[in-house]
Amino acid sequence: VQLQASGGGLEQAGGSLRLSCVASGSIFAINDMGWYRQAPGKQRELVASVTVGGSTNYADSVKGRFTISRDNAKNTVYLQMNSLKLEDTAVYYCFAGVMGPQSWGKGTQVTVSS
Repeated sequence: VQLQASGGGLEQAGGSLRLSCVASGSIFAINDMGWYRQAPGKQRELVASVTVGGSTNYADSVKGRFTISRDNAKNTVYLQMNSLKLEDTAVYYCFAGVMGPQSWGKGTQVTVSS
């Protein structure tokens, strides 16, 4: 499975960004898709995930601000990030797998400025 992410960038605190990730290749077995992030000096952490059936899971730090969605027909997962905070600054990695991450996309930088 190949994953192509897009949509990162620089945004002010309180603003919004939307990330997209398109899967290609052997996608028939994919159940989970979602996003992890890694800030400088910190471990990679799960941000949000969504199953093919639409069940979602969010990190406590983003609940109520971020929304993950998935278009199975387009093999695409989205992450709508609202009310961005400085601590959301990180490299965001898209993932896909049968159960949890098995394939990773290249990271996309999200920088939130004050």
